[in-house]
Amino acid sequence: MHALTDSATMLRRNLRHALRYPSMTFGVAATPIIMLLLFYYVFGGAIGGGLTGAPAGGDYLAYLVPGILLLTVGSATMPVAVAIRTDLTEGIVARFRTMAIARASVLTGHVVGNVIQTVISVVLVLGVALLMGFRTSAGFADWLLVAAVLLLLSLGLSWLSAALGQISKTPEGASNVVLPMTFLLPFLSSAFVPVDSMPAGIRWFAGYQPFTAVIETLRGLLAGSPVGWYGWAAVGWGAGIAVFGYAWSKALFNREPAR
Repeated sequence: MHALTDSATMLRRNLRHALRYPSMTFGVAATPIIMLLLFYYVFGGAIGGGLTGAPAGGDYLAYLVPGILLLTVGSATMPVAVAIRTDLTEGIVARFRTMAIARASVLTGHVVGNVIQTVISVVLVLGVALLMGFRTSAGFADWLLVAAVLLLLSLGLSWLSAALGQISKTPEGASNVVLPMTFLLPFLSSAFVPVDSMPAGIRWFAGYQPFTAVIETLRGLLAGSPVGWYGWAAVGWGAGIAVFGYAWSKALFNREPAR
């Protein structure tokens, strides 16, 4: 109960920071929305025509949205790395270490607060997609599973970003160290084009990296179709990243700072 109370206090602290600077939350959603508009309205005719045989893009929007949702979750992990590095740099964490609070609560507040902001960003992106004409055959249970997969991935990536923020030297470095996870991996997946259309080496990597499994799971759930082994792979990757990120982040935070 002591740890839960401390974590709730740290969560309120981070949510107040988010309310004070709402541009961070909306900025996180801006990039995926721009990518959604760009790939559908600018590239959709060429890519979608090759994908579905429709000259105007056809079902490319339905193909594109799951990847954009994952991109939203990935890009939303940058603020938690920057926030933790900022707290460490400015010395507030050193003060927390002298107080009778659970050490893990500092990280938990950042991570849970980031997951809440990610949910807001996902809702904004999904709203834009619906305004663009995105429609789905998913039922209520499918939507619950979509939410569960996105939440699990957000939790895992947030804990991993918390660790990456701690090993960075500056807040600027923290923002850069998460870039491969937030932008490179989504492009080397099935987010924008089918994996089968890629060259052999890249196709092998894209087919087995975690983001592809998550995207294909979301795509199947939103289409109301079976997801096959991708569903188990997505859950396994999400849970594995969460456990690894939590353990690594907590170990780094519990380590005494260099004197």
